[in-house]
Amino acid sequence: MPVSSTEISEIVDGLSAKQKQISPKYFYDERGSQLFDAITRLPEYYLTNTELGIMRDNIAEITEKVGKQASLIEFGSGSSLKTRVLLEHLSELAAYVPVDISAEHLHTSADEIRAEFPHIDVLPVVADFTKLFQLPRPMVMPVRNVVYFPGSTIGNFEHAVAMELLRVMHHEAGKGGALLIGVDLQKDPEVIESAYNDSAGVTAEFNLNMLRHLNCDYGANFDVDEFAHSANYDPDKGRVEIKLISQTNQTFEVGDKAFDIADGEAILTEYSHKYTLDGFAAMAAEAGFVVEKVWTDKEQLFSVQFLVRA
Repeated sequence: MPVSSTEISEIVDGLSAKQKQISPKYFYDERGSQLFDAITRLPEYYLTNTELGIMRDNIAEITEKVGKQASLIEFGSGSSLKTRVLLEHLSELAAYVPVDISAEHLHTSADEIRAEFPHIDVLPVVADFTKLFQLPRPMVMPVRNVVYFPGSTIGNFEHAVAMELLRVMHHEAGKGGALLIGVDLQKDPEVIESAYNDSAGVTAEFNLNMLRHLNCDYGANFDVDEFAHSANYDPDKGRVEIKLISQTNQTFEVGDKAFDIADGEAILTEYSHKYTLDGFAAMAAEAGFVVEKVWTDKEQLFSVQFLVRA
């Protein structure tokens, strides 16, 4: 996607805040998307395998909830591993609409889905899914829209932004629509921290790649080698705080603005909130959704939830 002045302003505003920060959506250039796919296969990263297990164990009930002739709208299409589990069982789907900001990765993934499921109308949309976007018109008119948001990506956003995103989903789902979403749950802090500090260093590389992305596509000039990955879980706030820590006193530029950062100072790149079931249900209710069904694994590490518009 072409760089807009709005995006540059957003990045500059974030770095101008008292706590310097960059939106997690800037993780996802092609390399970032590839690295995240690699993260999902790491042994420490329990989220993907646990969510896949929940999907497979409950697929009959999940597909029954989605219903026939639905349009499945996936926010933030990645490798679509979990999506494949759905598509294999949704035999009468009106369309599959993957939405992602990384155009090249999105179209590659969509082409793979088309080849594997030639009977499904695959309609990729390049867009920032945190804002309203135009849905394509499928060849078959869908009975309902079902937004799909796996991976507990909702946890990457602070409460106000997560609320805004849920309201976007509520709008895109439309009348009679629904939301199928993965939600990570609060648990042993050691299990959580290990997932974001893997021994192979893939998550660290993913975090640092954000700066490379900004250098390549947004005219920034970060010295990537002078930053280090940090991820710590705050049990009181129920979230992992992921940061890039400056290793020296330095200056970098984004757009026409220069920024000083001190040795040891952090740039916040992501939160990963972990929810209680009641806490997430209350947040969803604020956005106009009602939790209709929750599926979890035996250890209650993770949940897959089906929400309908109130």
